[in-house]
Amino acid sequence: MTEIIDAEQAVRNIREGMTVMIGGFLGVGEPLLLIDELVAGGVGKLSLIAVVGSYPGGGFGVGKLSRNRQIARLVTSHIGTDPELVRQYLAGDLEVEFNPMGTFIERIRCGGGGLGGVLTRTGFGTEVAAGRARIEVEGEEFLLYTPLKADVALIKAHRGDRLGNLEYRGIALNSNPAMAMAAAYVVAEVDEIVDVGVIAPRHVGTPHIFVDALVRGRDHQERKLEFTDLWVDSGRLQ
Repeated sequence: MTEIIDAEQAVRNIREGMTVMIGGFLGVGEPLLLIDELVAGGVGKLSLIAVVGSYPGGGFGVGKLSRNRQIARLVTSHIGTDPELVRQYLAGDLEVEFNPMGTFIERIRCGGGGLGGVLTRTGFGTEVAAGRARIEVEGEEFLLYTPLKADVALIKAHRGDRLGNLEYRGIALNSNPAMAMAAAYVVAEVDEIVDVGVIAPRHVGTPHIFVDALVRGRDHQERKLEFTDLWVDSGRLQ
């Protein structure tokens, strides 16, 4: 049964050294309230699985975790937008496993679907191929990328009903639904919690059986103001 709890309760399940997936892309479609609570709690030595490092310039969304030095290991596709991540990586303070972005998502799907991994030619001749098994299929050689799973997934959806069914919008569709299936404990931050039946069956992006807890996050207007302040502070908006 999906619980409806607050953000502080939700992150209590995250302990030092755990593997945590966080959905979204460059701050958009990220569970910003849950991230803020995770930062406030200060739990460290986390293995983070996230599509990219941070909103450009860092210090926002998942970038708050790197700024607070809570990440020991990062599985991702790109870190160049977060100066703090780059500094820690180059200094040897942070272990980073890079993945081609499409392969990254497919590894998560494999984790959720109980599959043995992704076979792809993407990455041959690059650093990401180092240490990976090579498997021949019908005379063609492929790299094996093993599945990605997590102890906890913090995801973002537009709405959730009281059973835990989720509806997504926009960029939140990119990684959040896959992560919802690939973690032992899943917390969904939503703009709105509605009664069962309000979300049409065809709009359910994640069925409630994959969701352990719902957290009412910031609504659309609150997030709009948050991004406006961010853009003004960074000089991207006058």
